[in-house]
Amino acid sequence: MATVIARGADHQPAEAQRQPRRRGPDEGVRIRAAVPGSTAARVEALPLSGRRVVTVRIDPSHRRGALSEADSVTLAEAARLAVDQRLPFVVVMASSGADVFEGVASLHGWGQAAKAITRCSGIVPVVFVCVGFALSGPALLLGLADLVVMTPDAVAYVSGPAAVAQLTGQVVTPTGLGGEGVHSRSTGLAALHAEDTDDAFELVDEVLGYLPSHADEPPPEGPEGDPLDRPAPELRDLLPASATGSYDVRDLLRAIADDGEILELRAHWAPQLVTALTRIGGQSVGVIANQPQVMAGTLDIAAAQKGARWVELCDAFNVPLLTVVDTPGFMPGRDLEWRGMIRHGAQLVSAYANAQVPRVSLILRKAYGGAYIVMDSKGMASDICLAWPSAQVAVMGAEPAVQILHRREDPATQAKLAEQYEIDYLNPYVAAARGYIDQVIDPAETRSAVGRALAMLNGKRERLVPRKHGNGPL
Repeated sequence: MATVIARGADHQPAEAQRQPRRRGPDEGVRIRAAVPGSTAARVEALPLSGRRVVTVRIDPSHRRGALSEADSVTLAEAARLAVDQRLPFVVVMASSGADVFEGVASLHGWGQAAKAITRCSGIVPVVFVCVGFALSGPALLLGLADLVVMTPDAVAYVSGPAAVAQLTGQVVTPTGLGGEGVHSRSTGLAALHAEDTDDAFELVDEVLGYLPSHADEPPPEGPEGDPLDRPAPELRDLLPASATGSYDVRDLLRAIADDGEILELRAHWAPQLVTALTRIGGQSVGVIANQPQVMAGTLDIAAAQKGARWVELCDAFNVPLLTVVDTPGFMPGRDLEWRGMIRHGAQLVSAYANAQVPRVSLILRKAYGGAYIVMDSKGMASDICLAWPSAQVAVMGAEPAVQILHRREDPATQAKLAEQYEIDYLNPYVAAARGYIDQVIDPAETRSAVGRALAMLNGKRERLVPRKHGNGPL
């Protein structure tokens, strides 16, 4: 696996650091090799790790990558092979859509491909690499993937600029409508950014290094060179003196991760919530953390969707979850409520409630109200809940609480009552006395405490109630 330290929003490794160890050409085993069209499918080894995957490459030089019925059947057969052989499924996408010369037959083929790719969900990892245009149906296929990597030339949309202008009168360029920047920052479709196809495959290789080939096996283990009991004294100075001060939660993640390595995904979408892959004690861990640097770590619709999607991905592929909590609550606003804050917030609730992997939560500072509950509290059946002495677990902060409880008092009295409220309630020990927090830890011992908890939970098993499927909020 490539050595990458904190790849994400602010950290891009230098070429000298990466030095990929490329293997020689590997044609692999080709699938439907004699069928003409724009798609080429094979079972091959990834360039860095040598890990076997099923790949489909769509050639944009062949009729702009238009998908004929035969092309879509090749996609479908490759997806079925990935499920049958329990291998990750990787698609390099550059397609102008269904082949108009074939008419409805090409649409029928696309439907077959969509169904086969959907059947991969939760069985094998599905990764799409978008390197050019992905229009209409192919764009929807991107939405079926577990993770999407996009290059600067990537453009994806269902309805193009001409249709937008005709219906709404708005003039927009293809890049402005569905470019890589749009999908990294506004839609959350792009999980990772790559400079080109080779760089994208290195990222795919790196991501899959944290995930199993299929849902019936554990994630691959990494080296254990970094001692689990390594202290992190720098974390004692992580939090600012002011209760409203901000800090970068990624500094904590690097401090407790093996060799300081984290791989952040969807870094630019809903950045008030960090989602990342890392290792602690050699074990793959999926991290979801409030980011106080952005919107004070409050949750809104995009953050709830981002978190829910991440929890479900980690749960599907047996990756333990570490939830790092510092949030004052949900973002208020009429627009958010009208756009469905209740329904989308419930997506995060549903994802955590259904997750069966080992789950450890760590409360750093603010853990207020409903946001505290949905960020994998003990009430949501988190396995182990840890807290720093600075944790504030309460229904709300001191000032709004006093304004409700003592609204008839004068400002001076309210200020004194707020100070007393902080002493009496804004600490982790009240919650710990009730069993809602398992242990209050020294920040310097965070890595060892989290690592021990995850190691203890390594054999966790849950008995599932038989049912066809849940009907959670989408």
